[in-house]
Amino acid sequence: MSFPEVSRSISDYRYHLPKDRIALYPCENRDGSRLLTLDKNTGKKGHLKFGQFSTLLAPGDALVINDTKVVPARLLGKTQTGGTVEFLVVETSADGEAKSLVRGLKKLKTGQVVDFGASLQGEFVHRDGDMGVIRFNLKRDDLKSWMERHGRIPLPPYIKREDERIDRERYQTVYARHEGSCAAPTAGLHFTPELLEELESAGIKIYKICLHVGPGTFRNMTPGNFASYRLGAERTEVPQNVYEALMKIKSTGGRVVAVGTTTTRALENAAMLGSGFEGNTDLFIYPGFRFRMVDALVTNFHLPLSSLLLLVCAFAGRETVLNAYREAVERGYRFYSYGDAMFLY
Repeated sequence: MSFPEVSRSISDYRYHLPKDRIALYPCENRDGSRLLTLDKNTGKKGHLKFGQFSTLLAPGDALVINDTKVVPARLLGKTQTGGTVEFLVVETSADGEAKSLVRGLKKLKTGQVVDFGASLQGEFVHRDGDMGVIRFNLKRDDLKSWMERHGRIPLPPYIKREDERIDRERYQTVYARHEGSCAAPTAGLHFTPELLEELESAGIKIYKICLHVGPGTFRNMTPGNFASYRLGAERTEVPQNVYEALMKIKSTGGRVVAVGTTTTRALENAAMLGSGFEGNTDLFIYPGFRFRMVDALVTNFHLPLSSLLLLVCAFAGRETVLNAYREAVERGYRFYSYGDAMFLY
């Protein structure tokens, strides 16, 4: 479906959010969060608890989840002069060289040594665009083990607190399997093993794909026409048998329900290719995009002026989505990664 109110100016994708609506901690129970339902064709809204999600699907529908796993790749270090720097390791090579987002990048000079404690050190090599390259004194496998023991969970910057023990569990989906993400696919955080079993018992087929969330999720979009914006490439796998199963479900009248914007991008990339695939995707979905695979979407509430909000507006229409966001603010919904959810259909 196309929508008449397509705007290519990023400034038209903003809304007001009081700071106290940003969720700093997860809901006590994963499926205890709230769920705003939105009919994209009529604008009709409903309000449920996430634990009631199975009532929104029908036998023969397919639920598609992203089983990527967040790496505790946030490392805090000190330079020899006592300065503090923060690295978010994005990509490592076998010899221990790593490309990272760096807070304090401008302070670092080639050859400078950073001490991360617990016998880990790194030598700054050079800048690579807005990232830095550092060579650690541990090889890839040993570095991975070090991060599992000592690394910090990379919470989004709008969560104004340090990561805590609870985040090790709750900033992962219950079905996370394949390590590689800088951030959680947060729409999946609401699902419990019991809810997934309930869905399967109700005749809902569940399929897994994988998209490793890259550092682009932390970058702000620049003002102006967003059509020229480029997302960073992210490692993705949509198995061929999953693609074929979903196409069969669609052909028999079932719906493909994507859990999250990451799942949506992976599935729509496969649909454009006409097959499953394994590789990188930089698919940027914004208003005017024609959806070929996804029929319904589970997603959290996203930041204004973000590529994620643009995707949701592409799916359901800018005014329809922003009206729903305004109602969510009025009704006290919790926003962003640890916040409440929407179901758009």
